[in-house]
Amino acid sequence: MAYDEGLAERVRARLGVDPDIAEKRMFGGMAFLYRGNMAVGVSGSDLMVRVGPEHTDAALAQPGTRVFDMTGRPMRGWILVDSSVLAEEEALGRWIDEGHAFAASLPPK
Repeated sequence: MAYDEGLAERVRARLGVDPDIAEKRMFGGMAFLYRGNMAVGVSGSDLMVRVGPEHTDAALAQPGTRVFDMTGRPMRGWILVDSSVLAEEEALGRWIDEGHAFAASLPPK
């Protein structure tokens, strides 16, 4: 499945130039890693966000979100945000910041 290059570019622009950010093709899309830990990614036209297990329920209570499930087994700590709620830069930025904050809380790989 191809991923939305425009959305990936918006994520890239939001993250800015940071030597601790790396891009990697994962899950059929593009992942953005902070110090080796995935923070966010683009899968199809959706944004993957790593929120952590303790924040999953709160994240799933937000509009346009659903469980990240690539293999038939839901991945606790990961969500998908529908592209329909990402039109505004502010909304996209909030989700990117949340994923980045969680990745930054983890030890570097």
